[in-house]
Amino acid sequence: MKKRENREFSSFRDPAGYIYYEDNLVYRKINKCYFKQYDYLMNSGLYDELVSSGLLISHKEVKRNKDYIVICVEKIPFISYPYEWCFEELKDAGMLTLKIQEICLKYDMVLKDASGYNIQFYKGKPIFIDTLSFDFYVDGSAWGAYGQFCRHFMAPLLLMRYVDENLNCLLKNYIDGIPLDVASNVLKGRGGLVSLEHIRLHSRSINKNSSGNNIKSVYMSKNSVVNMVLMMERQISKLRRKYCNSEWDKYYDNTNYDEIADRCKVNCVRDYVKYINISNSDVIWDLGSNDGKYSRVVSDIGGYVISFDIDVNAVNRSYNLVRENNEKNILPLLLDLTNPSPSIGVDLCERKSFNDRAPVKCVIALALIHHISISNNVPFDKVASWFSELGEYLIIEFVPKDDSQVEKLLKTRNDIFDDYDINNFEECFGKYYKIVKKRDVKNSKRVIYLMKVV
Repeated sequence: MKKRENREFSSFRDPAGYIYYEDNLVYRKINKCYFKQYDYLMNSGLYDELVSSGLLISHKEVKRNKDYIVICVEKIPFISYPYEWCFEELKDAGMLTLKIQEICLKYDMVLKDASGYNIQFYKGKPIFIDTLSFDFYVDGSAWGAYGQFCRHFMAPLLLMRYVDENLNCLLKNYIDGIPLDVASNVLKGRGGLVSLEHIRLHSRSINKNSSGNNIKSVYMSKNSVVNMVLMMERQISKLRRKYCNSEWDKYYDNTNYDEIADRCKVNCVRDYVKYINISNSDVIWDLGSNDGKYSRVVSDIGGYVISFDIDVNAVNRSYNLVRENNEKNILPLLLDLTNPSPSIGVDLCERKSFNDRAPVKCVIALALIHHISISNNVPFDKVASWFSELGEYLIIEFVPKDDSQVEKLLKTRNDIFDDYDINNFEECFGKYYKIVKKRDVKNSKRVIYLMKVV
């Protein structure tokens, strides 16, 4: 990994300013070319309304001179990306973007950017983080960020709703949103009038204008822009995810734990988390979390829990619980642990990989090792080496071969896993960790470990 200055690489595209870090704080430097917009944002009442409504991240101005302004921005515990969001998260992020654009117009401002990367999830809700995305409204002009909004929100939401919910992964390949001609070709007319207007016809218009020399600007009144935004809000609010069966849906309804084993496992995880003395500022990764049952056990004690799982139904269900229960320290995200989020963008530095967002205080891997090492043929040593780079502590559950869940896996393949046993597990993980605690799960053949990186 290349050594970087404390400037945030991903903010290089905006001439108005950039993010940098100092003493574990987040700062944004605002260049002279953006002074008028920034001062109007702050003095018009727009900033106050957005922040008080929980729509925009707050900041404090800490320095100003004739050349630049520096603001200290409230810190987000974990940066996630749209291709890691479930349907409901992407939908809420899109609705937030439209709501901010609607409010901006009341103050004669607009969002000049409608990128999904301007949104983060914080305290259980989406929040806008780009203070430099606000510009003056020009009378008679259309919303300049409309096309970007369609690429970042409308296209993936329609693809997830009408084709396959896993298609938000296309956002990894298209860093500025899914091209509308691509979305149109995949949708093949599905999505009704919403798809027709914002995807198919919009795509044709783009292709027509890009190939011609007589592009005419169309006058659009402010009321028309407002009505367009309100219409898109209604359209997106009516989108409902299409439920499909998935491999790990309702996992806890089919687990081989009885009530005693389940209670033992919950108590064990709780005791281990208390032992490592989690603070509210610590970040914990729960890998293979399903609907976040044990993420919630941890969050009740402290810390900020990132609840990763590959199953779209499980992650949506977990996010719905976050909203319903106002859970402010859990963030459910989609992640295929055998193919995690890579570094992408210019110089492979605009969006950080899964690994680059570590290390964290603690990694939790419950009922996971057999899926990694048997289903995906990843040796214990490789798993241990990788996990040791992710966090200081590890809470991991060993599931033996004679466990009924492992026996199910081996019914569909040859047993080539001669080294899959608890002694080899402890030996491999012992190269990277000190085993701090070890506890058998009652009425089960499983063992849960607390380990610390050596």
